[in-house]
Amino acid sequence: MPSETLLLEDAAPPGAPAPVLPQPAKAAVRWLLTEGRQIASLEDLLAGLCQCLLSAGVPIDRVGMHIRTLHPQVAAVRVLWRADGTAPTKTAYGHDVPIGDLFLKSPFFVVYGTGRSVRRRIEDPDCPRDFTILDDLRAEGMTDYYVTPLTFSQGRTHAMTWASRQPGGFSNADIAAIDSLLPAISMIAEARESRRISKTLLDTYLGPQAGARVLNGSIRRGDAETIAAALWFCDMRGFTELSERLPRDVVIGTLNDYFECMAGPIHANGGEILKFIGDALLAIFPIKDDLDRDRVCFSALDAAQEALRDLETLNERRARTGEDPIRVGVALHTGAVMYGNIGAPERLDFTVIGPAVNLVTRIEGLCPVLGRPLLTSARFASPCGSKLVSLGRYPLRGISEEQEVFGLPQ
Repeated sequence: MPSETLLLEDAAPPGAPAPVLPQPAKAAVRWLLTEGRQIASLEDLLAGLCQCLLSAGVPIDRVGMHIRTLHPQVAAVRVLWRADGTAPTKTAYGHDVPIGDLFLKSPFFVVYGTGRSVRRRIEDPDCPRDFTILDDLRAEGMTDYYVTPLTFSQGRTHAMTWASRQPGGFSNADIAAIDSLLPAISMIAEARESRRISKTLLDTYLGPQAGARVLNGSIRRGDAETIAAALWFCDMRGFTELSERLPRDVVIGTLNDYFECMAGPIHANGGEILKFIGDALLAIFPIKDDLDRDRVCFSALDAAQEALRDLETLNERRARTGEDPIRVGVALHTGAVMYGNIGAPERLDFTVIGPAVNLVTRIEGLCPVLGRPLLTSARFASPCGSKLVSLGRYPLRGISEEQEVFGLPQ
């Protein structure tokens, strides 16, 4: 068999007799469609599949699953299994990784572009060395390398890699067994990836807790519950003037930098961002019970102070490049809110509403009036002791009684 690129024939046309599974593939397909379909992680799925193939006598020593994904930070994921007994490894590749010569000189460039398989019989003296990885595989003692497409239902092509140290490489029966597995692998891998993408998108656009609720079936308008939470509301000072004065890309970059300063500490301290509203941000820190309230208040206050420190660091960096500082107001409050699906039948929003939300937004409006970057309600401040000091009582628009507000000691 030549060691050049092997482009396999297309699948049998509709109406043709179904192909008979080679014996080594039967147990693997049975496993994929029973136990394998219940496995959540690609690492465990690949390990189980490879064990089935080894037990059936297919001489695999290195198998990779390469999935191009939909994720704000991650462009592709590789899961790599080796026959040395170590656990499979998972590597994520970000969107910032440039598509350069390494990809253009890889078999994936061919497989993704054509949807066909590629084979290199590495031990053959006349084997082309057109792919960068072949030298590494040869150094590992591999004799054969086979790259196959995984085609998902929407037509996007992913890939599997199969390498062997067996003298002579894969037999025709081995190749047939691998090929016969691909539809089942594609089906199971796509189901895993589809759920992961759904979770990622819901986490990204709704937040992990709200996303999990939607994914688990809380999707009807009016599906809601009352929860206790610490509420965070922040707003950038002077955003309207900034957005009118600066180019669009600069405005977006400034917003992203500001939100990054806020979001990191919120997530690190157990909070969840519910929505971005222009230059404002609404987040919650759920309170499990009365005993948990003090801890949550401390965590939310720590998050706010950390966010302001991060913003100060950002402003120092902006000053060095001649950019204006970003000013912000942050308000914190605790209370009961209705948490769930609200909106029109065709367009729902998973959010919180209630008097507590109104109050925290009104308190934030006092930040520029009092010249303070952080204000809290008396209810929020009560467990925080000397960490916060009273700044007096103030009328708030839409609130019937004056409210005592607190800030950091100066």
